Amino acid sequence: MAKQSFLQTNEWANFQRSLGREVFEYEKNGVSAKIIRHSLPFGKNYLYIPHGPEMDFNTMVGGFKSPTRGFVDYLLGLSRQEKSIFVKAEPLTGNVAQILVEAGFKRARKEIQPSKTVIVDIQESDINLLAAMHYKTRYNIKVAENHGVIVDESRDTATFWRLLQKTTTRDEFSSHPKSYYEKLLNFDWGDDGPKVKLFLAKYENKPAAAAIVLIYGGVGYYLHGASDYEHRSAMAPFMLHWRIIQLLRKAGVENYDLWGINARKWPGVTRFKLNWGGRTIDRPGSFDLPISKTWYFAYKIGSRAYRQARKIF
Repeated sequence: MAKQSFLQTNEWANFQRSLGREVFEYEKNGVSAKIIRHSLPFGKNYLYIPHGPEMDFNTMVGGFKSPTRGFVDYLLGLSRQEKSIFVKAEPLTGNVAQILVEAGFKRARKEIQPSKTVIVDIQESDINLLAAMHYKTRYNIKVAENHGVIVDESRDTATFWRLLQKTTTRDEFSSHPKSYYEKLLNFDWGDDGPKVKLFLAKYENKPAAAAIVLIYGGVGYYLHGASDYEHRSAMAPFMLHWRIIQLLRKAGVENYDLWGINARKWPGVTRFKLNWGGRTIDRPGSFDLPISKTWYFAYKIGSRAYRQARKIF
């Protein structure tokens, strides 16, 4: 059975292993999960279930309480084995989230995957897609066209990294190390697994914007982006995403997931994504199962202090 999210596929689990992370797999009585071990300071760690667990209620004999209890018992045993201080789950659906809460998980403020996103139905014609956009987005696509911005698929990870460095410095956010993006773009995803593509926009033959898109299950996910502020007048990011939409549609992709909005944390990025005319999707969010209450409390205090420091500096 196909996974609801690429984050729960075997291929994504193998990619995580290539990064040096341990991945544990659970599949029993209608409950399945890929569980990734993430390191923390002081030799600690936590277990993370991205977009999971997945639950097939049709195969749960005698209700969901017993299969859920079995899954939670497995997590408790695995946590003791790995000396993990908590388990974090970010399920895709509200019914799974409710079951986790009833089993002892607590709602958490800190999210790893964004709980709110914008998805554009790209099966529509160009005319209908343009009509659904905010008028400024349509205008900026035209500006980029008039500036001669061109977009092509690329394998130039070095150029993407240079653009990303400019973006992180300008917008004051952190990124993965360079090796992460190199592995993401060059990993062997197999014939039936996700596909990862890099798209590069150029203005006057100079790199102006780039995006990494993962394709899985009829959806293109905009995972990472970067741009050069020096060429901002050319509006390259608008042409970049417009061409991505057209190329994905030509390849048979049905939806374009702009992957994460948050008006408080990322007002500019959120406005940019909302203006493409897609529908807003709200997912349940993040839920933690504390294992070591003392270390979990210390983790929350440390995370809060880190967020406050980033706001100040």
